[in-house]
Amino acid sequence: MGRAFEFRKARKMKRWSAMSKAFTRIGKDIVMAVKEGGPDPDSNSRLRAVIQNAKAVNMPKDNVERAIKKASEKDQGDFKEVLFEGYAPHGIAILVETATDNNNRTVANVRSYFNKCYGSLGTSGSVIFMFDHTCNFKIKAEELDLEELELELIDFGVEEIFEDTDDDDIDENQTFVHIYAPFESFGNIQSYLEDHKLEIVSSGFERIPQVTKKLTPEQVADVEKLLEKIEEDDDVQNVYHTMEESSEE
Repeated sequence: MGRAFEFRKARKMKRWSAMSKAFTRIGKDIVMAVKEGGPDPDSNSRLRAVIQNAKAVNMPKDNVERAIKKASEKDQGDFKEVLFEGYAPHGIAILVETATDNNNRTVANVRSYFNKCYGSLGTSGSVIFMFDHTCNFKIKAEELDLEELELELIDFGVEEIFEDTDDDDIDENQTFVHIYAPFESFGNIQSYLEDHKLEIVSSGFERIPQVTKKLTPEQVADVEKLLEKIEEDDDVQNVYHTMEESSEE
């Protein structure tokens, strides 16, 4: 298996367990998608993807519909996507993706987390080059020929395709196909999967570290303290780092 597979196996043990946090993230994604392409998912591919992700985290349909309606209202503010870069203790690079309606608040909060945990907030471009920006899709695996699908998608830049069972799914015996490709390939792959009636369970973007660093348990605890503070912030959507993570429970 490749780097994307190992990254996914490790990270799925670290995902937020609080459903409310996931719903908050989806809600912001809906606002940004509607502001960008309108409230009709049939003509807004970004909104279609967000709705799929809402289903994947069991967000009630009524909640999704209310969020789309609210996002369509003129007085609904927009969220701006802002990326922060910095270092945790022990030389671990960190990327923080945020969606905020108050940039001054978010900057102040993120800086305070780094300062309190003996890290340092860097300038734009200071660590982003250490991560590959990828897109990913999770589709149902029934009666799929993996080799044939990989050959079909290779022209779209797909770098890795693999089957895996998700521990967080209701049906633990359900196997899914995971597809990883460069960030810019998202639209073409989404169109291909939809055109060929392949059910997309979820999709999104990730930043995979090119190189990771192994730390001692004591050093890991130092970094985890900072990561936890960042992840608890309502403006934060995703956090990525170069610390080596274990895929074992």
